[in-house]
Amino acid sequence: MASESPLDPLDMPVTPDQTAPAGVAHPPWAFIALAALAGAVLVIALLGSTIARGSQFAFDSAIMLALRTPGDLATPAGPAWLKQVMVDVTALGGETVLTIVVALAVGFLLAGRHLLTAALVFGGTVSGTIAVAVGKRLVGRERPALVDHLVEVSSASFPSGHASNSAIIYLTIALTVMQIVPQRRARWFLLGATIALVLTIGASRVYLGVHWPSDVIAGWSAGMMWALAWWALGSWLRMRGNQPVA
Repeated sequence: MASESPLDPLDMPVTPDQTAPAGVAHPPWAFIALAALAGAVLVIALLGSTIARGSQFAFDSAIMLALRTPGDLATPAGPAWLKQVMVDVTALGGETVLTIVVALAVGFLLAGRHLLTAALVFGGTVSGTIAVAVGKRLVGRERPALVDHLVEVSSASFPSGHASNSAIIYLTIALTVMQIVPQRRARWFLLGATIALVLTIGASRVYLGVHWPSDVIAGWSAGMMWALAWWALGSWLRMRGNQPVA
């Protein structure tokens, strides 16, 4: 009987007790992590400084006006039920829901003895949320007054807290958890569903009139790079010294 061909390292089952495959070349994960963190900071710094000088992007107004009924800027475009859908979706990027998600994710990982993954999720989400809050205070952009706000808001506009925090939290959880999920299809589903959720949450903020599109784009960009940094850090820690996956 012919012997089975060895599994590709990327297709090998991943369990809490499995060591990283030996003798396989890997990208410079630590460098990728630092580069991604630097990129996240750079996005906020460049766009923030541009906005702080009073600059306004033409596409901001064009997109927001396109999402309102012509002649009635208090009424959003689309069917009547879409407004409530967007209100419900935007809540998934709020502080209360995100805090619950992080607590449940960390608790679940600790219960499964995935200690490294739990630490990465906690560290990445908490540090990212703090970075977003600092960015908001430094830039201090006012909320758009072009159209009526369909939900109550009070903090500064740039970057979008919902867009950036949902990207940081949901993507950090998804990317780090993917490192301990054995099935390739399950990993891709987790990533795809998470990206769709983050994009929808950000889009809801523009639809509801509480953020300029540039606020959301900056939040998405910085949040995704922040999550990528913690994914790369996790990969480096797992591969360093051929240590067990945790």
